Amino acid sequence: LIGGSANTASGALYAVGVTRDSNGHINGFTGTSTVYASAEYNDGGVTYGPGGVLFASRWPVNELGQYLPGSSAPDKIVNLAALGVAGSNASVGFVPASYPGGGRMKLASWAGGQFYDATYAPDGLGTFDILSVTETAVLPGGPEGFVYVPLGSPLFAGPSMLVSEYSAGNVAAYDVDANGDPIVGSRRDFITGLSGAEGAFIDPYTGDFLFSTFGGGSRIIVVQGFVPAPGGVALAAAAGLLVARRRR
Repeated sequence: LIGGSANTASGALYAVGVTRDSNGHINGFTGTSTVYASAEYNDGGVTYGPGGVLFASRWPVNELGQYLPGSSAPDKIVNLAALGVAGSNASVGFVPASYPGGGRMKLASWAGGQFYDATYAPDGLGTFDILSVTETAVLPGGPEGFVYVPLGSPLFAGPSMLVSEYSAGNVAAYDVDANGDPIVGSRRDFITGLSGAEGAFIDPYTGDFLFSTFGGGSRIIVVQGFVPAPGGVALAAAAGLLVARRRR
């Protein structure tokens, strides 16, 4: 999935096929894209969560959209400003089950860098109520997408996170604490010299890290060398889609 016309009322998510090399790594696209769902104001956060629900951050309106499997429009939109999220939310993610704090929802705001832990609960309709948010960190660089590095990956000694820094043009790495929150003092550069780093995704088949470059050629960048997440292939098959990625 790739977001288009982001941050506008005409935003949408598009589905496009991918090609893979002999080792399973994504190396291109195939065919033409088709509209998967309307996604007004979509931004750096597009990810699958519990129950196969697709979550999409909505910037600059500071909302969070939720899509039931197969839906072509949001089934629920949550006003995050009313919960105390600084304007505006740009990204959402979930701590992997293999991590400390597994299952917790995390939110990040651009451009202030506020990072939040969010509690949530089923609403009886297949989607989720956001019950409360707590600010746990402030990240530099204008964070957009973020992902948790598959445990056991080279260069990462323990639970870690990668953050696309749109404003700074970097991807940063952080150690994370027992709640899955980034430890600000552990920040180090992972990739520098980018233009418009957006989104963040771990390919469940290979463990590859993918992100996009809005304003920098509108490319999808693939970084290899990670290990696949446990159960990744089964999770990808259950979701039915491989790549959730973002560009304006």
